[in-house]
Amino acid sequence: MTLQERFRLARAQARKIWALSLPYFQSEEKWRARGLLAAIVLLNLAGVWLLVQYNDWYRVFYDALEKRDQAVFWQQLGRFTILAFGMIILAVYRFYLTQLLQMRWRAWMTGTYLRRWMADHAFYRMELARYGQAEGGTPPDNPDQRIQEDLNLFTTYTVSLTMGAFNAFVTLVSFVGILWGLSGAFAFDLGGRHVEIPGFMVWMAVLYCLAGSLITHLIGRPQIGLNFRQQRLEADFRHHMVRVREYSEAIALDRGEPVERAQLDTRFGKVLANYLDLIRAQKRLIWFSSFFGQAAVIFPFLVSAPRFFSGALQLGDLMQISSAFERVQNALAWFVENYQELAVWRATTDRLTSFEAHLAAHAARSEGRQARYTQGGNALATQDLALALPDGSRLLSGLDLQVQPGERVLVKGPSGSGKSTLLRAIAGIWPHASGDVTQPADAMFIPQRPYFPDGPLRDALAYPKPASDYRDDDLRAALRDAQLPQLQDSLDRQDAWSQKLSGGEQQRLAVARVLLKKPRWVLADEATSALDEAAEQAVYGKLVAQVQAAGGALLSIAHRPAVAAFHDRSWQLVPAADGAAARFTLEQAPLQPR
Repeated sequence: MTLQERFRLARAQARKIWALSLPYFQSEEKWRARGLLAAIVLLNLAGVWLLVQYNDWYRVFYDALEKRDQAVFWQQLGRFTILAFGMIILAVYRFYLTQLLQMRWRAWMTGTYLRRWMADHAFYRMELARYGQAEGGTPPDNPDQRIQEDLNLFTTYTVSLTMGAFNAFVTLVSFVGILWGLSGAFAFDLGGRHVEIPGFMVWMAVLYCLAGSLITHLIGRPQIGLNFRQQRLEADFRHHMVRVREYSEAIALDRGEPVERAQLDTRFGKVLANYLDLIRAQKRLIWFSSFFGQAAVIFPFLVSAPRFFSGALQLGDLMQISSAFERVQNALAWFVENYQELAVWRATTDRLTSFEAHLAAHAARSEGRQARYTQGGNALATQDLALALPDGSRLLSGLDLQVQPGERVLVKGPSGSGKSTLLRAIAGIWPHASGDVTQPADAMFIPQRPYFPDGPLRDALAYPKPASDYRDDDLRAALRDAQLPQLQDSLDRQDAWSQKLSGGEQQRLAVARVLLKKPRWVLADEATSALDEAAEQAVYGKLVAQVQAAGGALLSIAHRPAVAAFHDRSWQLVPAADGAAARFTLEQAPLQPR
């Protein structure tokens, strides 16, 4: 890679960091953020000023020792005490304000990314994108890690590394002049000519650190890719353990423990293998950086020794040169000392930039999506509705459907024909749809696999509304009507209900939500598939009574013939003829209601 290409990559990385950082400092918290940043900058400047005072103290103190000047000795001890207390105060408040800025910045970014990830079903649609290219390609892996871990790393490293670089620059500017004045000129004869190099120690420090930085980059460059991969592998390993916990019952019933253990071992093996490569890369870098740091301790004494032994320098001058050289060398060696952190920072920035790009692309697609939705209608209607799969293949097209209040419609068809996809499109969450949809007011959807938050049963029943919106008598009545009388006295019991309840109990609890909230419209996707026939008929009887009392309608997806008796007409999805625009077509037919 040429030097020009490296500069281009560095500029691109700087633009990424700037694009991720700028929104916070332009947000509603901008004055607090800018104030904290300004305070940290001032504290860093004050710290450098104290280092300059320390450097002068070295000269005076060691000259006093050499001359055995007791008065100056005690005076300088008092001066050191004042400088030390000043440095302690600066260190405490610099740490506190830096941590405060990192915390506030992380809180703001986390809130912003959570809002964008949860807005307009982005979290759902980004997962769908894993199965095709219609949503712009494979989405970033493990968005939970991006928000929880990567944002923390980004804010922490951005503040600490940028302030470290700023501090190194100010230190360099402050001490270069001191070192230039103290180091004198280096003279030698070359080819009969007398050559004199002013500020010799400065040039030696620059050459020493430039060589060290170049070697550090060459040795440490593999860490950037290894850190990026390590974060992804760690997240994959953690994600699979979460899935094992989530599907623990199904895995146990299938006796799938050996398979899952093998999967976890494989993922953890990849974590360890990559981590071992990272350790080896870090070991090579530590070999060099340790040698570089130790050599820097003795290097100024070696260079200054001839002038000291010739009498041109006093002991205080020598110690001041050593101190100034150390400051200049540390400033110039900032890249060497922080290379590992820079590698993690770059990997984190790349991951967040990718996540940001997918969120922005999703928002743009949502604004320009083809399906048009009208909410709050008195009926459910679609016009020229077309549905596609994530891979772009057409599933259904040209659907002109309508459901009026008082109707009960059953959606039937073979597996994979698009029944659930049709319901998702009507709900407005399916991204691969075009046409017009009029959504009825006051509608509730019952998924085949409902979600229940961990915690008190009353919260699971009232979700997503707060349980305080409902009376305990209404909560208990809903449970009894949904064939769950055994739970009516457990409203305050806390549990992981998705794990605690059987599949049938979970479906009945989802129906209990509907009976509690009494919507006008109910759209159910295999909402009773895990129930026995008697329980199914009892539950559907309650649902039908509910929508009739509310003056609404019922739209169901079901396979069992017994459910058909609760509906008055059907939408039948059948395979389309060869050469058709879509894989399935929809046929409407009347049914004999119950």
